[in-house]
Order: sequence, then C-alpha cells, then structure tokens
Amino acid sequence: MPKKSATLATKPADEKITINVGCVDLGQIDLLVQEGFYSNRSDLVRTAIRNHLATHAETVRSTVARKDLALGIQHYGVAELEAAKAAREKLQIRVLGLAVIARDVSPALALATIESITVLGALHASAPVKAALAGRLR
Repeated sequence: MPKKSATLATKPADEKITINVGCVDLGQIDLLVQEGFYSNRSDLVRTAIRNHLATHAETVRSTVARKDLALGIQHYGVAELEAAKAAREKLQIRVLGLAVIARDVSPALALATIESITVLGALHASAPVKAALAGRLR
C-alpha cells in the first residue's frame, strides 16, 4: 500500500507564478526594497502571501481535513504503485502541496493504479505519465 506521507532528500524547487501589479503599487514595493525592508520584490511578495495565508490558516486546516487532502509532499514510486497493483487497489491521490510520481513510473503502471489525481499546488511527473493521466486529473 502506498505511503500517505513521505519526504524527499532535497527541497523541491519553488514554483514560479506571474502577477500583474499597477505602477503605483510597484513603485511602493520598490521603495520598501530600496529602504531595506525587503531584499527584493520577490521577498516582499512571498512575505505578503505567507502573512495572508496565516490569517486563513484555520480555514485551510479545516478544509484539508474535510476534503481528505494530504498536506505537504507526497511521493509515489514504482514500489508503492506495484504494491497497490498487487493488492488490486486504485489510488485516489488528493494532495495540497506537491505530488511527485517518480520518473521511473511507466504510463502503464500509472494508469493501472491511479484512479484520480487532485492536486492543489504542483504535480511533478514525467510528460508521458502526465499525458496518460490527463483524463484523471481533477
């Protein structure tokens, strides 16, 4: 049976997002950076996001529990998927954070063992596995 929780030896790379900011807001951000409050624009944006998420932490916690989401990094390797296949189990992957399907997992094994995938955050898998599972992504 696949593990509900796993850790990776190294921290995964941050995901990049793009935002549009008005000129006045951008000027204020640059002023705060120039005055030394933040090391750069990204530092200010990350800090603002973390502070805003902290104000909604209880909502996130209760929603994670209600929707039965695994929180953090979840890794699915060949051994876990082969065990699910042997047990005739189909996985319903539900992750808030990062879901990783190992590079050596074949599209056939993924299709045989993964019924559905819901990821709020990021999914790291090979392009062939992502293509094979496209109809099962929620």
